[in-house]
Amino acid sequence: MSDKMTTVLWFDGCAEDAARFYAATFPDSAVGDVFRAPTDFPGGKQGDALTVEFTVLGRSFSGLNGGDLFKPNESVSFMIVTEDQAETDRYWDAIVGNGGQESACGWCKDKWGFNWQITPRTLLDSQKAGGEEAGRAFEAMMTMRKIDVAAIDAARTGG
Repeated sequence: MSDKMTTVLWFDGCAEDAARFYAATFPDSAVGDVFRAPTDFPGGKQGDALTVEFTVLGRSFSGLNGGDLFKPNESVSFMIVTEDQAETDRYWDAIVGNGGQESACGWCKDKWGFNWQITPRTLLDSQKAGGEEAGRAFEAMMTMRKIDVAAIDAARTGG
């Protein structure tokens, strides 16, 4: 990686699996170098992946297999802005369908515990518009798990 700043995600031994899933799910994503343990070590053996470099939607990450000491939580999430229902469904279904779980208002959690906001652009645009349009779209969103683009669009226009 040539970036000056990389976000490091802490995993409990499955950074390589997660990186490969993310790379297969999102465009402009890839798995880079995998650094493996040169010898056995406490809690692991020679050849285990220690860190994995990868990109998701062109952003650099490193997965660190640091054990079970730290767990991801909702204080950090990844927002993916989608253009339509098909793209929303594709990402949501990939994350939830691969051992993840649904949450509310467009949020879901992958099987490694990382939180994702699958957010259609129309929802963001409604909030930028402000006023009653924003209020109607927001109220509609509050009833949803995966965001229904048609329902948000209808709420925006008052229909």
